[in-house]
Amino acid sequence: MNKIWLSSPHLSGHEQKYVQEAFAANWIAPLGPNVDGFERDLCTYVGAGHAAALSSGTAALHLALILLGVGHGDAVICQSFTFAASANPIVYQGATPVFVDSELGT
Repeated sequence: MNKIWLSSPHLSGHEQKYVQEAFAANWIAPLGPNVDGFERDLCTYVGAGHAAALSSGTAALHLALILLGVGHGDAVICQSFTFAASANPIVYQGATPVFVDSELGT
């Protein structure tokens, strides 16, 4: 196979059961016991005191920039081969994305 999947799906067989449980318990939005459990398990696994599961990578980048105090006048390095969603949080904070390539010559 010559394809390199960006994000190939993986289903373990329990997804439909978990979705049905979420509907039955009325935990569709914003959070519920599965997210709380995931955050607890992640804290235990990495030895952290706190964890926050977010809705997207963009939301995670935005939160990270806020926690780092990135704001107006700051420059933030961003991969040039990316989606707009990678640079959007930088702009949300009033900072300037600086696009760089991973190749030495470019």
